[in-house]
Amino acid sequence: MFRQPDSILALIPSCSYLFLDSDGGEKRHRPTMSRYSLHNLLDWMYGGVDPSFAGNGGPECAAFLSGQQRFLESLVFLSVGVVEILLSLWKLRQLHFRELEGHLLQQPQPKQESLGKNVLLVVLCLIFGLEVGFKFATRTVIYLLNPCHVVTMMQIFLLACPPCRIAMILFRLQMHMLNGALLALLFPVVNTRLLPFEMEIYYIQHVMLYVVPIYLLRKGGIYTPEPLCNFWWALLSTGFMFVYHFSILQILGLVTEVNLNNMLCPAVSDPFYGPWYRIWASGHQTVMTMTHGKLVILLFYSAVPIFKCSMDLLRLPAKKID
Repeated sequence: MFRQPDSILALIPSCSYLFLDSDGGEKRHRPTMSRYSLHNLLDWMYGGVDPSFAGNGGPECAAFLSGQQRFLESLVFLSVGVVEILLSLWKLRQLHFRELEGHLLQQPQPKQESLGKNVLLVVLCLIFGLEVGFKFATRTVIYLLNPCHVVTMMQIFLLACPPCRIAMILFRLQMHMLNGALLALLFPVVNTRLLPFEMEIYYIQHVMLYVVPIYLLRKGGIYTPEPLCNFWWALLSTGFMFVYHFSILQILGLVTEVNLNNMLCPAVSDPFYGPWYRIWASGHQTVMTMTHGKLVILLFYSAVPIFKCSMDLLRLPAKKID
């Protein structure tokens, strides 16, 4: 595994004489650029990950599954993910070309960005900025690759980007990637969050993952979801998740021995703890990805008439009594 060296000099053995004085002794000062060495960059990335915490990582976690089983599972689910992506893109290209153009034409060109959108963008950037700061402070920047952080970055882009086709595509994709936020709120993993306000940011960020799409759904236009009977966007999101987990997260996890989104070993609270936990997880997360976004959309459109009716009742003017 790719482990950090004990000293910066281990990375540059051929240049070690540069740090020696005329008497052969080691100089006390170091070059200014040494702070940007590979050692320090890797230390920021995952130097603070403590393998003594169960499920965090380490050699035992990386060896939880045999190499043969890991290879076969990766081959199967990567193939499934690629097939889902290609099939979904083919169907969406047929079904939604006119729909994309229609939404773009219906969306009015705003002369000025709404105040609510700008405020929400600032709040989300502040929350995510604090989270990034915590990751640098604890030297666990690699955890920013976890799906919930990626979805947060997608939502920041949606709030900052003017309505366009890319915004519509990203909006529909992230609507079916919110199941991770639900799991994070129901089964929080906060035993390593020891800094002040770090645990609170964890919950606030995952709640904001629901606030942003609900706000965008209320705006409508380019942020209109697909019909409830259309599952091709959900299937596309599932395919992307398979490819992302079994390629990027798994490879980085094996190289660094960091358990990114439980791709190396199961969480201690995993009800399917065992050698087949990834197969179980792929099954129930596929079901959640295919249905969770649809449930959010259904609940939103069911709650809007009730909310409007309640607001109308509150705004009824009192009759004047002469």
